[in-house]
Amino acid sequence: MRKLFVGVAGPVAVILLSISAMGSAAAQSFPSRPITLIVPAAAGGPTDAVSRLVAESMGRTLGQQIVVENVGGAGGTIGMTRVAKSPADGYMVTVWHIAQATAPSLYDNLRYNVIDDFDSIGRIADVPMTIVGKSGLEPKTAKDLIDWIKQKKAAVTYAHAGIGSASHLCAIMFMSAIDTQMTALSYRGTGPAMSDLLGGHFDMMCDQTTTTTAQIKDAKIKGYAATTKERLKILPDLPTLDEAGLKNFEVAAWHAMWAPKGLPADVQKKLSDALQTALKDPKVIERLAALGIEPVKPEQATPEALSAHLKAEVAKWSPVIQASGAKAN
Repeated sequence: MRKLFVGVAGPVAVILLSISAMGSAAAQSFPSRPITLIVPAAAGGPTDAVSRLVAESMGRTLGQQIVVENVGGAGGTIGMTRVAKSPADGYMVTVWHIAQATAPSLYDNLRYNVIDDFDSIGRIADVPMTIVGKSGLEPKTAKDLIDWIKQKKAAVTYAHAGIGSASHLCAIMFMSAIDTQMTALSYRGTGPAMSDLLGGHFDMMCDQTTTTTAQIKDAKIKGYAATTKERLKILPDLPTLDEAGLKNFEVAAWHAMWAPKGLPADVQKKLSDALQTALKDPKVIERLAALGIEPVKPEQATPEALSAHLKAEVAKWSPVIQASGAKAN
C-alpha cells in the first residue's frame, strides 16, 4: 500500500508544482494583453472622467492599454454584476464610487456581495459635493437656507440624478441632519437636473463639484456650502456645512478601483502599484484639480485601506437609507 501511495502521490505532486509554477509565471508576465476597465455609468460623467484619467496613466506603467467600457444602468449594478462574475485574472477591473457602499441598502435582490465578491485595488479620489440653489432663491447664507427649509418643509423642491446617485445620497443625508423632509424631483443624470436648476424649475440640490463649480463661479446658481470638513481650494469662499452649524457633516462621492474576487496576490500588487503611480502623476493631478478633485493620500489608496473604508461606508449609509425609506427598482 505504501508503494502504491508513493506511486500515485509522486505524479500528483509534480502536477501541483507545475500548476503553481504556471500561476507564478502568469502573474510575473501580467499583463500580457489589454485590460478592460468597466465604468458602471454613462460616458461623459464624473466617474467616466476619473476612470479615463487613471486608466491612461496606469496603462503606461503596466505597458498595456486599459480599455474603458461604459456599462450603465440600474444604478451601476449591471456593470458591477458583470465584474463580480468575471474571471479573477486581473484583465477586468472597475472604477465605481460611493454607490458600492449604498447598493446593499437600496437593492433587495442584489446579485453580488459588495464586500465578499470583489478584491480591492485602491481608493482614487474623494469628489467634493456642494449645496446649491437656483439664482433667485431667497436665503443668502447656508444657515439661512437651513432655517428656510425647516420653515417651508415639503414646499421646498430638490433634484437628484436618480435613486442611489451621489446627489440623491447627499440630499437624504442633508435632510436627516436637519430633520426635515423636502420634495424630491428625480432626473436621469445631473446634466438635465443642472439645466433645470439654471432655469429655476426647482429650488436646490446637492451635487459634485465637477458639475457645480463653473456655474457657482459664473454666478448662474447660488453656492451655499461644501459638504467637506474643510473649505475647497477651488471654491475658497464657499463655507462648509460644519460652519453653518451641521457639525461633522461630510459627504464625498469617493471613487475607487476593484477587481473580481480571487486575484493572485502578485497581480493585485501590480495593479495597486500602478494605481498609486497614477495618483502621483502630475498630469493626472492637474486634470483632476480642474474638476475640483484631489487624489487621496498614498496610505488611503492601498487595497487594505479601501477594504476598511468600504466596510465603514456600508455601516454609515445603511441606517440613513433605511430611515429615508429609499429603494431602487
